[in-house]
Amino acid sequence: MKTSKIYPWIVVALLWVVALLNYLDRQMLSTMQSNIALDIPALRNAEAFGALMAIFLWVYGIASPFSGAVADRISRKWLIVGSLGVWSGVTFAMGYATEFSQLMWLRGVMGISEALYIPSALSLIADYFTGKSRSLAIGLHMTGLYCGQALGGFGSLVATTWSWQSTFHWFGIGGVAYALLLAFLLREKEAHSPAAATPAAGQTSGGESMVRSFAMIFSNVAFWVILFFFASSSIPGWATKNWLPTLFRDNLGLGMDWAGPMATLTIALSSFIGVMVGGPISDRWVKRNVRGRIYTSAIGLSMMIPALVLIGLAHNAWLSVMAGLCFGIGYGMFDANNMPILCQFVAPGRRAMAYGFMNSLGVIMGAITTQALGALTESVGLGLCFSLMGGILLVALALQLLVLKPECDDMRD
Repeated sequence: MKTSKIYPWIVVALLWVVALLNYLDRQMLSTMQSNIALDIPALRNAEAFGALMAIFLWVYGIASPFSGAVADRISRKWLIVGSLGVWSGVTFAMGYATEFSQLMWLRGVMGISEALYIPSALSLIADYFTGKSRSLAIGLHMTGLYCGQALGGFGSLVATTWSWQSTFHWFGIGGVAYALLLAFLLREKEAHSPAAATPAAGQTSGGESMVRSFAMIFSNVAFWVILFFFASSSIPGWATKNWLPTLFRDNLGLGMDWAGPMATLTIALSSFIGVMVGGPISDRWVKRNVRGRIYTSAIGLSMMIPALVLIGLAHNAWLSVMAGLCFGIGYGMFDANNMPILCQFVAPGRRAMAYGFMNSLGVIMGAITTQALGALTESVGLGLCFSLMGGILLVALALQLLVLKPECDDMRD
């Protein structure tokens, strides 16, 4: 099964479920705010809620570079299995929280465990798909994140039907069970196995030290540009995840039972469409033009800019949904190509670390945005804040098109 042509797609399918749980477990809290606030009154304060959402992002962001460095050096399979088991256990424990401080600690632990997943999963998929179908495979995996985000939007509805405690308990149990199953079915790519070489202390399996890996990554001007446009897109990306349900509730006069699913489903389903369009376009375009992946990503960014303005300013349900669909399609096209573009500039043994830094800065920007929006909700308004994010993406788009000029689709040492 390790060497069959179908197994790489089995890897994508196995990790798709993990990706879904990755976002579902973190996203449920945003739509169950009002349910949990009945038992933990501190969550009724918008600034306190923003801090609770942001603590996860701060810890996740700080841990990401280290998790990427670890993934380049040891078995990614066991990192994935272990991280899923831990964050699912944390999800289960959140059902027993009775104080705001307990939720803060648990969200911090979840941030560490979830940070181990994305760099490991994306570098593993990139190794199984060397060029051909790479954007499609990574994009399909990313749809698991979108589906998890969408299902998280039903958190309030589920919590109202049963209880928020039971919701956390059952999803936590399900994640632990799937981690046990994954331990038997997931396989590491043979070339990455730590047993393939006997490195000296402090070196990668290929003999490169962590310090040299760091230096090689950050001496690359292209990586700085990739880092910038990834972080820039993370600002509206995290804003839509954590605050779009609230924006729809306020702008459209809906209850959170409707605003939550409407916001998360709109973005998740349209992002899925964006991946299914952007992945194949990128894989075909790069065969004719080595900048094809960059152009596909740029089209996605171009769609997100006007969509953000309309999301922020619209007070009509149809306009809001159409703007959300445009944003999601653009985000999906962009998201499917981040790791494939990174592969054009960074060698295999450094990709998890490089993506870890990207993830770190992106999530830290998300933490700043999440907390800032909580503080600015009353004084400035969420709608105006969403609209202004489009200007940041315009700068990122210009840098992406002007600077990124790869020489090949799969860089090697």
